[in-house]
Amino acid sequence: MSKSVFCTATASQTDSIVQNLKNAGFSNNDISVLMADKSGTKDFAHEHNTKAPEGTATGAGTGAVLGGALGWLAGIGALAIPGLGPFIAAGPIMAALSGAAVGGTVGGLTGALIGMGIPEFEAKKYEGKVKSGSSLISVQSDDSDETQRAKEIFEQEGAQDITTAGEQAVPAGHRA
Repeated sequence: MSKSVFCTATASQTDSIVQNLKNAGFSNNDISVLMADKSGTKDFAHEHNTKAPEGTATGAGTGAVLGGALGWLAGIGALAIPGLGPFIAAGPIMAALSGAAVGGTVGGLTGALIGMGIPEFEAKKYEGKVKSGSSLISVQSDDSDETQRAKEIFEQEGAQDITTAGEQAVPAGHRA
C-alpha cells in the first residue's frame, strides 16, 4: 500500500526540500506542494471559464511564477478553495483538491486531506499552517525505505509536523 509523508515548511525550506527529494530519486509526480498564493494577484481566483470559485484547478500558468525545484513539479496550477482563498498546488494533492473531497461535509483543504487518509485533527492543523503562510509538502512512497528517506529529508531541512498517512485512490474521473 502506498503511503504519503507530509510536513509543513517555510517558503525558504520548501524549494530545498523539493530539490533534495528530487536528488533522492523521488519522481516529480510523487511530490506535492500546497501554498497560499501570496503574489497579490486575484487573477487565479477569478479566471474565466473555470470552476475555480468551486475549488477546482485552474490553468497551469503558475509554473512561470515559481522558480527552482518547484518549477520541476508536475501539474502546477492555481486553485481557489472556498472560504480560504487562492492557492498554488502541484502534484497528487492537486487531484485531491479538485476532486470529490472539496465541498464535502468538512469541505475545503481539511476535507481533501482527510480524503487522502490524514486524521481530521492533523488535517485541520495543516490547513491552519497553510493559511498562515507555511507550505504543505507531501511525497508518495511505495515502501518503508522510501518513507524513511522522505522523513529524513524533511527532518534535515527543519520541516515541522512530519507525519505519514495511507493513501486512498482518487477515482479516474477526478484526477487533474
